[in-house]
Amino acid sequence: MITYEYPFNERIRTLLRLEDLFQKVSNFMESDGSQEHHIVLLTLFEILDVAGRADLKMDLIQELERQRQSLLAYRDNPEISEEALSGALYEIEQASAALLGMAGKIGQHLRDNDWLMSIKSRASIPGGVCQFDLPSYHYWRHQGAAARREALLAWLQPLQPLRDALAIVLRLLRASGRSEHYVATNGAFQLMLGGSSSQMVRISLKMDDPYIPEISANKYALNIRFTRPDSDHRPRQSDSDVQFDLLL
Repeated sequence: MITYEYPFNERIRTLLRLEDLFQKVSNFMESDGSQEHHIVLLTLFEILDVAGRADLKMDLIQELERQRQSLLAYRDNPEISEEALSGALYEIEQASAALLGMAGKIGQHLRDNDWLMSIKSRASIPGGVCQFDLPSYHYWRHQGAAARREALLAWLQPLQPLRDALAIVLRLLRASGRSEHYVATNGAFQLMLGGSSSQMVRISLKMDDPYIPEISANKYALNIRFTRPDSDHRPRQSDSDVQFDLLL
């Protein structure tokens, strides 16, 4: 199955972007190559930009609290494992405490590093990090893989509470709701939500189905238009019925 996620608000949109960037960091951090570690550093700069919103930390704390209250409603439910529930609540409390313990603005330790900021400013220019532009960075990239990785992990570590918190929020959102099977007649589908409190929709299709959902939604209605790519990967409206699973 291939799953497409669509956030209903800017808060979840930001968390999904950050999740994608942190996954990229983890993937390329495992390599010993200089080029891969260069990508890690550039991705850290992207995380810095996305997480730069002043209210992101409080947004996450509020979302964790909302999830905590939702889980508390399952107390004494015989169909819910008390051990699993207690573990999830503890995880939320730890994540909230770690966020509250973050001093200052998210990523301030990176902004305070003049050397990193000089690389960041040059990285926004096409080809701007060539060795003749940034000889000190050229030197750093020629250090051993272990030394580079140690530096990258040190720059990443203060962002760990952010990563842990958003992982919990998104995991709980993905685990909530119920998956339903639908058919989009002639590639078009609409579902009235009636003011739903859902924050994200997940649409899953079989891997060999050549359809791509184009989604627009708010708390009142969900509209999906399925397209299929042509030989140049340009989306074309599908005139076939499309079967898919939807989770709100």
